[in-house]
Amino acid sequence: MTQLWRFFVPLLVGVCIWLMPLPPGMDSKAWSLFAIFTATILALICRPLPLGAVCLMSMVIAVMAQDLTLSQALSGFGNPVIWLILLVFFIARAFIKTHLGMRIAYFFVSLIGKHTLGLAYGIVGTELLIAPVIPSNGARAGGIMYPILKSIAESLDSRVGDGTERRVGAYLTQVCFQGNLITSAMFLTAMAANPMAQSMAKAAGVDITWTNWFTAAIVPGLLSIILIPLLLYFVYPPEIKHHPHAMQLAKDKLKEMGPMSRDEWTMVGVFIFMLFFWIFGIYWHIEATTTALIGVSLLLLTNVLSWEDVLNEKEAWHIFIWFGVLVTMANYLQILGFVDWFSLNVGGLIKGYDWEMVFLAIVLVYFYSHYLFASNTAHVGAMYAAFLAVAIASGTPPLLAALVLGFCSNLFSSMTHYGSTASVVLYGAGYVPLGTWWSLGLLVSIANLVIWLGAGGVWWKVLGLW
Repeated sequence: MTQLWRFFVPLLVGVCIWLMPLPPGMDSKAWSLFAIFTATILALICRPLPLGAVCLMSMVIAVMAQDLTLSQALSGFGNPVIWLILLVFFIARAFIKTHLGMRIAYFFVSLIGKHTLGLAYGIVGTELLIAPVIPSNGARAGGIMYPILKSIAESLDSRVGDGTERRVGAYLTQVCFQGNLITSAMFLTAMAANPMAQSMAKAAGVDITWTNWFTAAIVPGLLSIILIPLLLYFVYPPEIKHHPHAMQLAKDKLKEMGPMSRDEWTMVGVFIFMLFFWIFGIYWHIEATTTALIGVSLLLLTNVLSWEDVLNEKEAWHIFIWFGVLVTMANYLQILGFVDWFSLNVGGLIKGYDWEMVFLAIVLVYFYSHYLFASNTAHVGAMYAAFLAVAIASGTPPLLAALVLGFCSNLFSSMTHYGSTASVVLYGAGYVPLGTWWSLGLLVSIANLVIWLGAGGVWWKVLGLW
């Protein structure tokens, strides 16, 4: 009975919106679909059922209400962006299965692990290297980084529950978490909701590519990677700052792993191939999804991945279903005129203000509203398209607005222990108390905004984005 509110709240809000008088200039189908969409987002937050089940029910309601035809409701599953996410999850499985990600992490530690700060940079360096081909920050945090983090911390006598958390474990946990979000913001293929933002931007007439995303993110991203571990080092310092045997631990682990296997070498080759074509494929009209499809095919042909691996990647198929439904509804809100109506009305409220001030307000509201969300994708699905439309209506250069909101769609997860899958995984490790997690998250959020809007703003000016 205590869980009934999870069903009741989304349903009540959706019905209330649907029963409201139709706003002037609003299409009835657009308003009805908006009611269903809003109820869906609330249900994704309240989680009365798994996300896929919620979205399938929403799709059925939209069809039964005749807001969408069945063909329209299913159209999202033919979207190349949806397939890109599915395919890169399979690539992520190969990356984890071959132990290449773990080998890379231990290699970094063996080189720069003499000091705790060096370990921190080894962790974020590993994230930087693997983020482009692992689109789930949860997969990177839980499948690759957390096992290594725990192994390093416990080898340095920093364990949960015996008062030694602050030796190194707590600090490295926060570095691992914040580094995960920064690298997610740097690459279009580093987090599942990034291609969703790309799709919504395209519907608004803004073309985001892998290359222009990375080019705009590289300077503020690298600055964050350098400065955030330093900030945490001073405000949340480890008790042990010098430990020479950590490097030996990593060398021992690498020795245990032995020489690189055939599968690892194959994974390296596929990794380089995909990274090359994700960067330069645009010049030969090779789309990112095509590159990923070729990469998965190569992994299957070389038996690095089996077909059973593909079928057993349940999270990928789960995301494929609910993400496809969300993208479809978001696209048809645009097609049916809801986003245009919203931007026109809000745009009328901000006339007379400089676009710079309006856009700053938009970014801050979009960023800190993540306290209300337990998912990056739910937040992007609920607010990205509408906020992008308002920003463009205010006079903000469209590509600048689309990219900055995309970067924020990763960085805003820094604040809470529930804001993303990575935060759930790493907070669950138990090294950092809840109050500390929130206070550090707020501090890092401010630092990231200063870095990305300050130094990033200068870099974007150099690039001609504004």
